[in-house]
Amino acid sequence: MLNVPSQSFPAPRSQQRVASGGRSKVPLKQGRSLMDWIRLTKSGKDLTGLKGRLIEVTEEELKKHNKKDDCWICIRGFVYNVSPYMEYHPGGEDELMRAAGSDGTELFDQVHRWVNYESMLKECLVGRMAIKPAVLKDYREEEKKVLNGMLPKSQVTDTLAKEGPSYPSYDWFQTNSLVTIAIYTKQKDINLDSIIVDHQDDSFRAETIIKDCLYLIHIGLSHEVQEDFSVRVVESVGKIEIVLKKKENTSWDFLGHPLENHNSLIPRKDTEDPYMKDSYIRKNINQRRETFIFTFNPDVVGLYYRKCQLISKENVTHDTRLFCLMLPPSTHLQVPIGQHVYLKLPITGTEIVKPYTPVSGSLLSEFKEPVLPNNKYIYFLIKIYHTGLFTPELDRLQIGDFVSVSSPEGNFKISKFQELEDLFLLAAGTGFTPMVKILNYALTDIPSLRKVKLMFFNKTEDDIIWRSQLEKLAFKDKRLDVEFVLSAPISEWNGKQGHISPALLSEFLKINLDKSKVLVCICGPVPFTEQGVSCMEF
Repeated sequence: MLNVPSQSFPAPRSQQRVASGGRSKVPLKQGRSLMDWIRLTKSGKDLTGLKGRLIEVTEEELKKHNKKDDCWICIRGFVYNVSPYMEYHPGGEDELMRAAGSDGTELFDQVHRWVNYESMLKECLVGRMAIKPAVLKDYREEEKKVLNGMLPKSQVTDTLAKEGPSYPSYDWFQTNSLVTIAIYTKQKDINLDSIIVDHQDDSFRAETIIKDCLYLIHIGLSHEVQEDFSVRVVESVGKIEIVLKKKENTSWDFLGHPLENHNSLIPRKDTEDPYMKDSYIRKNINQRRETFIFTFNPDVVGLYYRKCQLISKENVTHDTRLFCLMLPPSTHLQVPIGQHVYLKLPITGTEIVKPYTPVSGSLLSEFKEPVLPNNKYIYFLIKIYHTGLFTPELDRLQIGDFVSVSSPEGNFKISKFQELEDLFLLAAGTGFTPMVKILNYALTDIPSLRKVKLMFFNKTEDDIIWRSQLEKLAFKDKRLDVEFVLSAPISEWNGKQGHISPALLSEFLKINLDKSKVLVCICGPVPFTEQGVSCMEF
């Protein structure tokens, strides 16, 4: 099977793609940059037209504000007057007008969900959408209906209801010192990557990825617990156990009260990558080869962030750093191979968000000094764009400072590696980052693998990330071949040079057995990815 996951490597809106001009933008007038917008929001000017008042907005009122000079848009229940932002929007006025006078949440998620609109548009906030008052529930009675049983059918989505008894449920048990929350997923492919746990103060949150859905437990605990906890997965029955330590050895009458979206199973929508063409999807069943375009997978309940502490920062090349972040002790998070997270920083009073793919601490064990547990630390190889907005601020962080990190996103699954025989990796610049974990996993955990080839494109020798590690790894493991290709080499360079092309790839992608199972991963700027896919011969 031949797979070319051009979306997830990297995400459509990732630093690598945006920096290369992958996202369609309109020319902005002078004085209409992001920094100009931030300055306008700090100027004290009334951007809502309501002189500082917040109002409840009915659907009828929202529909009236549908013109460019009077444009209100609702995003996740909050209404914003985006007219002042029209000239500052990188996607142009027409893009904003698609949601004028209506709920633009779905459109926003499809186009540029990574943007932190709450911070960007906070001075444009008109108010909330008017809703009917909710009837207060007796949390203890509600819990009795849910615990020690399955999820009530009234809370099951239409999609889920069709699946009968396969929807998940949860229960809880206690001793004098411990509380155990058990999640029954009804799926046998659940592992530690599938569960994300965060608790802060009395708020407990557990996200479980079950196929294409997110099962969320979100509870305000009735009693205090300690920061540290343990997570155990019984893969054979699809059961997850989260063990919390009580602060006081007292008996709990109930687990807690439900918070937003508690005990919900929410479909995760697949949104097609707008930068790839349908013609790139090709299959050849007879030769067990397939080209597959990954799709962006936005989380419909929104991104959840936790603050992670910067532990170390190392120079890898002249403009690339290796950042090591430590998760809070109250968090369990393991980013699956091929998936990405979002980093968030406050910059000049506005929260800016960018997606990045985590890497391993190194490719070789001797480079891991001291050894840090993978389940508590996240590493990122990030290129610093000195004229950019986000990465210079990230580079200025001191050891001990904090960065907000989101839950993982992406649809790449390690099932792609089952019975894999040949693995081809094409990377350009920091497009190498998703290849790091793939290399570590493939060479260690795929017994059927017989050959791995990496073709790594850069401008100069000084731009090559972890060159010495790659060369040492190829020397140690004869299954790995590494080729460096430079577009602007010095005269002494003896290796390959140029840009990605059919001539360069023809020999590189040569497969010995016609019916071998093959996976090809491509990551880099959009033109590189598109050219790589178009060069594939079937």
